[in-house]
Amino acid sequence: MEIVIDIDAEEPLFAQLMAEIKRAVSAGGINPGDALPSIRQLANDLNLNNKTVAKAYQLLERDKVIITKGYRGTFVHPDARKNMDFDLNAWVAGQINQTINACREKGATDSEIRIAFANIMQNKPTAGE
Repeated sequence: MEIVIDIDAEEPLFAQLMAEIKRAVSAGGINPGDALPSIRQLANDLNLNNKTVAKAYQLLERDKVIITKGYRGTFVHPDARKNMDFDLNAWVAGQINQTINACREKGATDSEIRIAFANIMQNKPTAGE
């Protein structure tokens, strides 16, 4: 598996790493069940910070593209190719967009929406609770 990371690109390094692993899975360069390098090994190979690789692995595991089996290592998920079709970020953006549009239809201002969103994200009570 060849991974190319461009440190000068605008895209974050962890996102580039995720895309490269997904590309390798899609192209058949790595297959379901194949072992991936450890976080430390991959970070050393690519001259990246361990935390960058760990973040990419964590998000790939969340998306069920890879699976970590404790001390046995990290592997390509059995359903990796199928699971790569779902874009969680696009889904979240779509959900938020629908909610914002509904709020605007009821007459809420952008400022009111931002304040409510910030309060909810910080688990602060909102009016009416």
